[in-house]
Amino acid sequence: MMSAWESLHSATLELARSTPIKQRLVSAYQRHLATIAEDQLPTEVRDSFRQVLASLSGVKPLRGEDAVVASVRKMSIQEADDCSTSIVELFGLTCRLMLSSARLSASVVQLHSVEREADGYEIPALIASH
Repeated sequence: MMSAWESLHSATLELARSTPIKQRLVSAYQRHLATIAEDQLPTEVRDSFRQVLASLSGVKPLRGEDAVVASVRKMSIQEADDCSTSIVELFGLTCRLMLSSARLSASVVQLHSVEREADGYEIPALIASH
């Protein structure tokens, strides 16, 4: 199972393809976004993610199609662009939040004291003789 970050990354790559925007949007949802569990996402992006999913499933489907296909079919090109932009922004924000979290949780290892006197360092004999 892919992580939420990997799924958002793959959805973003799907949106960068050369096919029509509505086709890319449906494909990004069906292949990648549908598998993301909301609790896998950082808390800060969950509302935006819910809004994207709502915009992709708010239309009642016709016979033979699902809600995503129906919703994207009803979108204007501008609305499809805006939805795609929101997905890319979700990916970017998720990356920044994960990086920030990783930096905060990384421990700093002090290799030596700054106040240590220079004569307190041991110089190996091989280096000291030259």
